[in-house]
Amino acid sequence: MSTVSRIKTKTAAPYKVIQIEQDTHDTKTFRFELPSDATLDMLPGDFLYVHAVINGKQVKRPYTPSSLTGTTGFFELTVKRYDTGSVSKYLHDQKIGDTVLMSGPNTGGHWVDGMAKHVGFVAGGTGITPMISIIRWILTNKLDAELFLIFANKTESDIIFRQEWERALQNYPNFHSHHVLEQPPPGWSGSTGRITPDLLRQHLPPPASDTCIFLCGPPPMVDSLEVSLKELGYPEQAIVLP
Repeated sequence: MSTVSRIKTKTAAPYKVIQIEQDTHDTKTFRFELPSDATLDMLPGDFLYVHAVINGKQVKRPYTPSSLTGTTGFFELTVKRYDTGSVSKYLHDQKIGDTVLMSGPNTGGHWVDGMAKHVGFVAGGTGITPMISIIRWILTNKLDAELFLIFANKTESDIIFRQEWERALQNYPNFHSHHVLEQPPPGWSGSTGRITPDLLRQHLPPPASDTCIFLCGPPPMVDSLEVSLKELGYPEQAIVLP
């Protein structure tokens, strides 16, 4: 049985782009090459720094791999392009065969097996990317945990991993999801507007010693909902910010 090597670097190292998938109108998933017997040394929810020189300045931004933790031979980053995001635009300009400098993985708000039996995920936009690897890990490994996702987006076309959520609902009875749109299409069956304390109460597991909530999204949303979660009775240590 071959031994899997685990990669972690303090300094930036080059990783080659070997595949690019267009997920939504402004979101792509980039697959980066690893040696065939190697994986990133990380837990689900940990992150890498992407390093770049933009307009003569060295910059770095954190990105959480979206691929299943422990995968050998490659890892993936799912990146939404923001007009004001210099590194997201830099990544979206990459082509197959290009290399991107990254360091890490670094410890983020991650999942540790057994930390909870009821797990809530509250995500806004690309705040879903740290959570997808955690959700994939729990479902793929058939862990004893029930998952509850609340995912807010502007429009239906902005929902990242849309088909994967629909498949998970069909294939995993322990997975539940609820979508919230600011601009819903006619006949939309989910919620409209923004995530409210009432939505949290309705669609998350209630506070308990075996419950944790992952929260990620735009900073104003995270700040507001962290307060709401505490007011609903979730202790600070049960709220994880990836």
